[in-house]
Amino acid sequence: MNFAPKPSRNKAAHEWLDYLRDSEGLGGILAKTEDLAKLKANLSLALTQLELGHLTTKIEIGWRANAQNELFLLVSNASIASRLQQVLPSIINELSKKGYACSAIKVRLKPAPLTWEVKPRDSEKNNRPRGFNAVARASWEGLLDKLAPDSNLRKAVEKLLQSKPK
Repeated sequence: MNFAPKPSRNKAAHEWLDYLRDSEGLGGILAKTEDLAKLKANLSLALTQLELGHLTTKIEIGWRANAQNELFLLVSNASIASRLQQVLPSIINELSKKGYACSAIKVRLKPAPLTWEVKPRDSEKNNRPRGFNAVARASWEGLLDKLAPDSNLRKAVEKLLQSKPK
């Protein structure tokens, strides 16, 4: 039988940062994340200069996938979105001063998280009415008065009225 040779055990463990800095795989993700962090910091400075620095924590930022010079801002509130729409040219101008080639900014609302909970229905037995309401009981009793005393239908209605509580 021919078995594959065992791998060499002489390899040393690498630091996790080495894998992150590697150009293949995670290195590209780390570079994009660092670029976004720098962009968010510069956007924060630009908003602070426009006296809107308090909005920085409420904005998620990113570049559009199809165009590298179009910035995408995701906000959770319509009033924040409208306020940002008013100052977009100033934000673009401030970012261009900091070295970002940004030709357009799109502001979108982020979907709100669910605040309600879906609960399973109770079993059908628990939801069924236990007895007659006042109108139904009066109707059955009115029918009972109209039936002959020795009628089988009268006996059935009496039994029905006895079995259903008020």
